[in-house]
Amino acid sequence: MGKSLAVKNEIIAGLKQTLSESQLVIAIDYTGLTVAEITDLRRRLRPKGSTCQVAKNTLMRIAVEGNETWQPIQELLTGTSAFLFVQEDIGGAIKAYQEFQKTSKKSELRGGVMEGRVLKQADVKALADLPSKEQLMAQIAGALNGVATKLAVGINQVPTSIARGLKAYAEKDGDSAEVAAEAQAEPEAEAQAQPEAEAQAQPEAEAENASA
Repeated sequence: MGKSLAVKNEIIAGLKQTLSESQLVIAIDYTGLTVAEITDLRRRLRPKGSTCQVAKNTLMRIAVEGNETWQPIQELLTGTSAFLFVQEDIGGAIKAYQEFQKTSKKSELRGGVMEGRVLKQADVKALADLPSKEQLMAQIAGALNGVATKLAVGINQVPTSIARGLKAYAEKDGDSAEVAAEAQAEPEAEAQAQPEAEAQAQPEAEAENASA
């Protein structure tokens, strides 16, 4: 018995909603997979932020009609189709599917769609080499730690640099003050010596006059 129109519309609405939340959609031929195996695939995908849904090609065609981002998937709608909707970890989701495929030895990867572009099998497999979200976070954290360490070292060196500068300035200022003091003392000494010399010369002059 075929699905009623209401059920089909509900499935189409669900597909549209899931597509709007996805970064990548992969189409596979699930011929030969049992219900238990599909359940296993879904279990593997869940930790990667991805889901697997079996849907008729006609319903997927309707769901992507007029949607520039996902309409190219119509090229992949042949045979029995299941779709992997990848919301988060692209590389991790593809690897999870590849591991499942290796274990079950069933299903075939047709291709995928991402940002309005059809991806061939080789393109999808290449995406598996992308770092996971955890790896990206670790890389970012490592880079930030490196910047923080350099910043801390720089900050620690600032007081030392300032201290050295102040010391050099103080030494230079001290030398200048010493030279200035010597320069100031010389005229004062001359000024003090002149009255003393005049006072000493006066009695000598009087004595000479008396003798004359």
